Amino acid sequence: MVIAPALQLIGVVLVLGFEQLVQWKLGAMGLVALFLLAVGLKARNSTCASLGAVILLLLMTNR
Repeated sequence: MVIAPALQLIGVVLVLGFEQLVQWKLGAMGLVALFLLAVGLKARNSTCASLGAVILLLLMTNR
């Protein structure tokens, strides 16, 4: 099927665009927080996901 690779490519482009937006708005610490959140959600580790979410929240409210 041709549709699956096209959807995968669109997903990758959206994720990379979101990463660039976070880095531009929140700097390197925003990328670290996004990484912690993603890894925590993927591994089902609530501590890691919560830490990433709290850091992102603090960075967003500080601006």
